[in-house]
Amino acid sequence: MSYFKVTDWDSAYTNGAYIVDGDRWPDAWVEPARSFRDNLATAGGARLDLVYGPAERNRFDLFLPEGHPKGLVVFVHGGYWLQLDKSYWSHLAAGPIAAGYAVAIPSYTLCPAIHIGGIGREVAAAITTAAGIIDGPVILTGHSAGGQLVARMMTTTSPLDETILKRIRHVLAISGLHDLRPIMKRSMNAQLRIDMAEAQSESPALLEPLSNIRLTCWVGGAERAEFVRQNALLANIWTGLGAATEVVIEPDRNHYTVLDGLTDVSHPLTRALLAD
Repeated sequence: MSYFKVTDWDSAYTNGAYIVDGDRWPDAWVEPARSFRDNLATAGGARLDLVYGPAERNRFDLFLPEGHPKGLVVFVHGGYWLQLDKSYWSHLAAGPIAAGYAVAIPSYTLCPAIHIGGIGREVAAAITTAAGIIDGPVILTGHSAGGQLVARMMTTTSPLDETILKRIRHVLAISGLHDLRPIMKRSMNAQLRIDMAEAQSESPALLEPLSNIRLTCWVGGAERAEFVRQNALLANIWTGLGAATEVVIEPDRNHYTVLDGLTDVSHPLTRALLAD
């Protein structure tokens, strides 16, 4: 019998070093995002740097389809709660927009200036503000740390109020980090400052889902084993707590290319995100 034990937690959650030419991300997203954003703004379909709170990074971009939106998709970015902002991801709105949905992409304050719980409250404020502009159903999706943040919204201790929660139709977490306890073992925790109390209060896998939740956990088949495990973990636990869940492992996709499907209205990722 063979046993497996993680001995290097930094390595277990490092992505780029284990992908051919992995160091080209996140810079590889900058130009596609800028081009998409500029083109849509020129056509009158982008409202940029909308304010949702008092902090410097409390801004979101709102991308609009032609005609009246069918509803609102909110995409929450990753970066281990430490890096990046809304400007890297604009092109990921292309798939939902082509299907007739508005898409909001917020920035948020980064650690160590804030704790992860505080980021969750900022994301809730961004969702609430965007949902006040766009009527209809709300669909949440997020990548990596963003996957944790959107799943956190659908727990019994959600920072969202009941009015918004009733509008949420689906949550799709992409390569989400749903149990923060392993992240406490990474060297980056010197900046994240996660302690056991915060891990227990902010890890979706350690929390009760709201009733009538529909959750999809999506991950790339070429991702690090810990991301694949965390992806299955949340769906496994929430299924046992009464949530409707689905696990998808997209073949051959790594931690970065797994997002590509959101740019294509016909891709299975976009179709799954928007499914009734």
